[in-house]
Amino acid sequence: MTVRPVRPDDVPAVVGLVRELADYEEAAHEVRLTEEQLTAALFGRSPALFGHVAEAGGAVVGTALWFLTFSTWRGTHGIHLEDLYVQPAHRGTGLGRELLRTLAATCVERGYDRLEWSVLDWNEPSIAFYRAAGAVPMDGWTVFRLTDHALAGFAAGPGGRAG
Repeated sequence: MTVRPVRPDDVPAVVGLVRELADYEEAAHEVRLTEEQLTAALFGRSPALFGHVAEAGGAVVGTALWFLTFSTWRGTHGIHLEDLYVQPAHRGTGLGRELLRTLAATCVERGYDRLEWSVLDWNEPSIAFYRAAGAVPMDGWTVFRLTDHALAGFAAGPGGRAG
C-alpha cells in the first residue's frame, strides 16, 4: 500500500472515486466532473488543483484532492482538502490516515499554517477519524455557496438575469 502524487493515468480512477464519494454522501446527482475537466485542473498550464492517490495491490483505491488557500490573518498559504475518499474495502488499513498525513507534511514542509476541509454533520465515522488525527471543528462558522442560477444572477448585478 502506498500514497503518491496523482498522475495523468490515474484520472479515470480518481473520477470514479469522486463519484463513489458523492454516492456515499447521497449527492451522486450533483457530480458533473469529467475526466477532461479533472485532467485540465490537475495537469493544465497553471494547475489550481492537486492530488494524491492511495494504491493497494496496484489499484488506485483512495484519493485526496486539494487546492491552496491563503489566510490573511496568518499571512500564509494553507491547503483546503476538497475530497478525501478511500473505498470501503480498504478503510481501516491506514490509507486514509496516510493521505491526510501526506497533506499535513506538505503544509509543514512549505510553511503553510492550515489544513482545512468540510465534513457532513451526519458523517460520524469521518468526524471520529478527523478528531483522532487531532483536528478540531470550526464551531460558529457556516459554509455559504453560490452556484448555478444564483451565481449567474448575482454576478449579473442589480436587475441582471441569470443565464
